[in-house]
Amino acid sequence: MSGSLVVGDWGSSRLRLWRIEAGRIADRREGPGILAASPPAQSLASALGDWTDVRIVLGGMAGAREGLHEAPYLACPVSSAEWRERTSDHDFRGSRLRIAAGLSCRDAAGRADVMRGEECQIFGAMALDPGLATGRHLVLLPGTHSKWAWLEDGFIARFRTCMTGELFALLGRSSLFSAAQAEGDDAEGFAAGLDRADAHETLSCALFEARAAQLADGRSAGWARGFVSGLLIGAEIAEVDPAGPVVTIADPALAASYEAALARRAVPMRRLDGETCAIAGLRLLDAHD
Repeated sequence: MSGSLVVGDWGSSRLRLWRIEAGRIADRREGPGILAASPPAQSLASALGDWTDVRIVLGGMAGAREGLHEAPYLACPVSSAEWRERTSDHDFRGSRLRIAAGLSCRDAAGRADVMRGEECQIFGAMALDPGLATGRHLVLLPGTHSKWAWLEDGFIARFRTCMTGELFALLGRSSLFSAAQAEGDDAEGFAAGLDRADAHETLSCALFEARAAQLADGRSAGWARGFVSGLLIGAEIAEVDPAGPVVTIADPALAASYEAALARRAVPMRRLDGETCAIAGLRLLDAHD
């Protein structure tokens, strides 16, 4: 058996690696996201550095077409056991490399959806909290591409993707904020954005208020950023329309924004740490750990 276990979550914006020794995190490193990795194999080797004699488990975009090796998508519903059986094994410079499969699903109209990486966190959450593996649960994973996943008795039954985070990043470089003159209150703008989302206004029209309010009402860039964030998050939640409790797997700062938006609808939310769940899910894929 080779030495240390290295698990990694490779997203669009960054690569996160953790070295596991005796069941504990001994060290961690980061590298560029898959979109900036050129080529991916060299980026991974640079991030690993002197971590040799290791076995590697990667989730996320490592298995994408532009990643290290393309891994399959498994059609929902999918259980943890089925997901674990469909990993792909490769050699990476003398180390065993195991890449997680992604998931796919179709809605009632037959429209396709896919995920890579979030399934690691969901199955990791089930391993950490066995209660999530029984009954029905709604799980939210906010981020660049926010995922809402419906769990049924240990299966990821279906999910839906909202491009909220990516839209916010793109709009941050748009003309919406070019009229800003001063700092402002993000919280006030965020609340105003949620109000517009609750009014079910057309998103493309409501967004322009971020710019107009700076010119006509003296609102700041901070207010405008908060407004756009609230509008996008509020529209996402209105589209999904959660009827019961939501389990959120995310970093605390991002989870807090969704918690505030869900509270307005009297929807209770329970937080789980995204990094902890990711590591737990990736460790499920290591047969030797």
